[in-house]
Amino acid sequence: MDIKILGTGCVKCNNLEAATRAAIGELGLAIELEKVTDPGEIASWGVMSTPALVIDDDVVSVGRVLSAAEVKQLLIASA
Repeated sequence: MDIKILGTGCVKCNNLEAATRAAIGELGLAIELEKVTDPGEIASWGVMSTPALVIDDDVVSVGRVLSAAEVKQLLIASA
């Protein structure tokens, strides 16, 4: 499973990263999380509002800070 956080490093982006790391830990998954901060690369995903969460090359959330429980549900659905 490939997970990316798209964001420039703002508070919301950092909060989504923390929630995602918590969800990964709670599920006991051995997944590397990639942070994408380059505005050009973020735009190449079609994302105009950050933060965004990408799971296996699918943008699953844009412009929201998800809770760890919400991220867990997305991870389970994508497994």
